[in-house]
Parts: sequence; C-alpha cells; structure tokens
Amino acid sequence: MKIWVNEQIDPGGIIYSCIASCNEQAAMDCHQTWLKSLTDQQKEEGWVVQIRTVDSWEDVPVNALKISY
Repeated sequence: MKIWVNEQIDPGGIIYSCIASCNEQAAMDCHQTWLKSLTDQQKEEGWVVQIRTVDSWEDVPVNALKISY
C-alpha cells in the first residue's frame, strides 16, 4: 500500500498541517492547493509544503488527518 503524506512545515521545522491519503489524485490536489495558498511572505519566512509517500499508516505523523479512500 502507498500512502501520500502532505505536510505544511513552519520555519522552525514543525509540522503545521498534515493530511494523509491512499488516493493519489486527492493527495496531489491537496498538495497543489497548499502550494498555491502559501503567500510570498510565508515563503520568505521559510514555510514549505512537501509531499512524500510511506508504506504504512504507522509511518504517518500522529497529528495527520487520515483519509482512507
């Protein structure tokens, strides 16, 4: 099983928001939405949006919204 994990990370390296999904298209849509929503100021401050895959729900951050469709 492949799980896509979207993370918004603040300048201090702390995960601000996290959504995990088994649905690749939903994950990509979420990632693009988060990328578009970052302001220039946030980018300058060091905010980042990243997407990665994991093989198990145990590897998803505990604070994530988990979407299993």
